[in-house]
Amino acid sequence: MGVPAFFRWLSRKYPSIIVHCLEEKAKEYNGIKIPVDTSKPNPNEVEFDILYLDMNGIIHPCTHPEDKPAPKNEDEMMVAIFEYIDRLFNIVRPRRVLYMAIDGVAPRAKMNQQRSRRFRASKEGVELVEEKNKMREEMFLFLGGYLPPEGIKERFDSNCITPGTEFMDNLAKCLRYYIADRLTNDPGWRNITVFLSDASVPGEGEHKIMDFIRRQRAQPNHDPNTHHCLCGADADLIMLGLATHEPNFTIIREEFKPNKPRPCALCGQMGHEIKDCQGLAREKQGEHDEFADTVPVSEQEFIFIRLSVLREYLERELTMASLPFPFNFERTVDDWVFMCFFVGNDFLPHLPSLEIREGAIDRLVGIYKDVVHKTGGYLTENGFVNLERVELIMQAVGVAEDNIFKKRKDDDVSCFCASFQSAAGASNDMDNRGVKRKAEDSDSEPEPEDNVRLWEGGWKQRYYKTKFDVDATDDEFRKKVVQSYVEGLCWVLRYYYQGCASWKWYFPFHYAPFASDFKDIKGMFSDFEKGTKPFKPLEQLMGVFPAASGNFLPPTWRALMADPESSIIDFYPDDFAIDLNGKKYAWQGVALLPFVDERRLRAALADVYPDLSPEEVRRNSLGSDVVFVGKSHPLCDFIRELYFAESHEATEIPAELCHGIQGILNLDEDPILPDKIKFKDPQYDDGFVFKAVVLPGAKIPNKVLKPGDWEQSNRGPWRPQLGFNPNRQQAHLDQSAFRKLKGGQYSNAPPPRNYQQGNYRPPQRDHYPQNQCEFYTFQE
Repeated sequence: MGVPAFFRWLSRKYPSIIVHCLEEKAKEYNGIKIPVDTSKPNPNEVEFDILYLDMNGIIHPCTHPEDKPAPKNEDEMMVAIFEYIDRLFNIVRPRRVLYMAIDGVAPRAKMNQQRSRRFRASKEGVELVEEKNKMREEMFLFLGGYLPPEGIKERFDSNCITPGTEFMDNLAKCLRYYIADRLTNDPGWRNITVFLSDASVPGEGEHKIMDFIRRQRAQPNHDPNTHHCLCGADADLIMLGLATHEPNFTIIREEFKPNKPRPCALCGQMGHEIKDCQGLAREKQGEHDEFADTVPVSEQEFIFIRLSVLREYLERELTMASLPFPFNFERTVDDWVFMCFFVGNDFLPHLPSLEIREGAIDRLVGIYKDVVHKTGGYLTENGFVNLERVELIMQAVGVAEDNIFKKRKDDDVSCFCASFQSAAGASNDMDNRGVKRKAEDSDSEPEPEDNVRLWEGGWKQRYYKTKFDVDATDDEFRKKVVQSYVEGLCWVLRYYYQGCASWKWYFPFHYAPFASDFKDIKGMFSDFEKGTKPFKPLEQLMGVFPAASGNFLPPTWRALMADPESSIIDFYPDDFAIDLNGKKYAWQGVALLPFVDERRLRAALADVYPDLSPEEVRRNSLGSDVVFVGKSHPLCDFIRELYFAESHEATEIPAELCHGIQGILNLDEDPILPDKIKFKDPQYDDGFVFKAVVLPGAKIPNKVLKPGDWEQSNRGPWRPQLGFNPNRQQAHLDQSAFRKLKGGQYSNAPPPRNYQQGNYRPPQRDHYPQNQCEFYTFQE
C-alpha cells in the first residue's frame, strides 16, 4: 500500500511487534557445503504452518538490486530468486503449506498506479542514460578520467516484470522446476503442499493470498489455530493480516536499513553518486582482483512483525467505555484499518490534510473515539462501509483542516531553518579541512513555486482551480470528485475483506477532495456493477506500458503506441509533467498522465488481435493456480489416480489428506511434472459474505505487553516474553540472545563482562558521546 513512512511510524509507536529473525547458516566441511536441514525445529522457537510469498517483493530486488551489481543475465536472476526463497524457507520452515503468488492482471483501480510507476521508470531510465552520456563526455573531453567501456551492459527494463511478458512466462516455468526439485531433494519440503499462482492468474499477489485465506477460513475443516507467515515489504500486508482476524499471523520482511550505500551508476564504485563521479579507476584489491564491477555488500537480515502483539497494542488504544452499544474489539480493528486508508493506499490519493508524518493516524483515532459515541455504531462491518457514520469523522477532520495546513507551513519553515544551519556548519567544517567544493554544488534544486498555498486564506478555491482547473464555486464538480472518492473507499475496503468487487472501477482524478467536502455522502454509493472481468495480460500491457517498453509487445500492438496515426497515440506521451504537490522529491509527486479509456483501447486492439502468434495467444490467456506435492505426501497417490482414471472431471480435495485445506483439483495439461495439478479455491454463491471475526475454537496467544496495572499489583519485576516462546523471559536469557546496538544497527555480540543473568542494567546513555553510544538490549 502506498503509505509513505507507515512502517516507520508503526514500529516506533508499537516497538514490541518486531522480532529479529534467527537464521541458521549452512556449514562447510573440507570444502563441501552442508545445507541446513529445514525439517528440524525452527531456531526461532515457533512452528509456522503456512508460508505465503508475495513474489513481486522477491522478484524486483533479485533482478535489479539497488545496493549491489545486478545479475548479468536472466539465468543469474532466476538463481537469485531461488536462493532468496531458500533463505525464507530456512527461516520460517512451514510445516503444511508454501503458497507462492505472483502479481497477475490487476483490477483497473490498481492499473492506474502501475501505469504511473512504469512511465516513471521509463522516464527515469532515459534521464539516467542522458546523464551518464553527459558525464562520460565531460570525463573524456575535459578531465581525461577512466570509465568502463560504454555498452558493456544493457539496462534491464524492470517493466518486463508485468503479466504477459516472456520474462514472466519463463519465470513461471523455472519456478515449476524449482519446486519439483525441492520437493524431491529437500527434507523440509517433502511433506508440504506447494501452491503456485503465477502471473497468468488474475489478481495482485497479496490479494490472491488473502482470497485463499478467506475461502479456507469459511470451510468447516479449517484449523482456526493455523499459524500464518506472510513475506512482503508493503505496508498493506499489515492491514491485510489484521483484516483476516486470524489470531496467529506474522509477517516477515527485510530489515530496513536507511541510507544504504549504492554503487555509482556510471563507474560502479561505492562512496559517491553519479553527479560526484570523478572517473577515477578503481584501485586493484589484491592479486586476483581483475577490476570486476563488484562491491562488498552485507547480507540483508530479516525481521518478524507479530500481528498478535499489534492487536494487543490496538486493544489498549481502541478500548472505549460507556458506549451506547456493546464494545467489540474486532470491529474496532476493522475501523482502524479503514481509517488508515485516508493517509494513503494504492488506489486513492490521500486527503490533503492527512499526512502520516504529521500524526494523521493518531488524529483520526482521537476523532474516532470522540465521535463514535454519536454514530450509534461502528464505521464498517465485514468490509462494508456505513457512510453516514464516516461523514461525522470527515467533518471533524474538516474543522481542523485550516489549522493543519498552517501548522504544516510553520513546521516546514522551522525544518528548513534547522537544515540550513546544519548545512552551513557542515560546509564550514569541510572547508576548514581543505575539502574542495564546486561552486555550483547545492543541497537541492530550487523548489517550484507552490501556487495553492494551503496555509493562506482562500486555499480551497486555489486548490480546485490549480489541480482540477475548475472554480471552487462549482459545487456539482466537487460533489462528483467526492462521490468518486466515496466509491473508492467502499471499493478498497471491500477488496480487503471480500475480494475484488469490480474489475472496472477506478478513481478518475489525480487529486483527492478535502475532508470538509464530505457532505451528504450517505446516498452517494449503492453498489458496484456485477459480472465485470479482468483485462487479459497483453491488454494490461497496453494499458500500463509507455512506448519505450513496447518491445515486450507484438509488433502490430507496439505500433499503436508509436504511430502518429494511431487512434490511441494520446495514451502514450513521450514526456509528462510531475506535480510535486507540496512534496520535495519527484518520486513523491503526482504523474500527470492521461487516463486510459477502456472502450477506445479495446476498439483499437480489435484490429490487431488477429496478428497474435499461437505463443502470444497462450501468453494472453488467463491461467490457473497449480498445486505440487512430493511423493511422500498423502495427496500424491490421490493425484496419480486422477491422472490414470478414465474420467478427468474436477475433483474436491479430501480435507483429511491436506491438513484440512479444500478446493477443486483439475488435471494439468503439462505431463512433464505429473505430481502437480490445477487448483481452484472453494467456491461460494454470489452475495456470500466472509465474516470478519475470530473463528470459534481459536486460541488467542498469550499476552506479551506489560499489564497496565503491573506496578500496583506488586507482582515483582516485569520480565517480558522474548521472541515467540512464552516460556523464554528475561530471567532465562543466555548470552546468545543478546544483540549489540551500535549506531542504530543491530549485530550479534557477547554481553558485557559485568552482565549477570536477568539483572544486567546498561549504563546511563548520557555517559556516551553523541552519535557514538554503544549499549546492550535484549532481543525481542
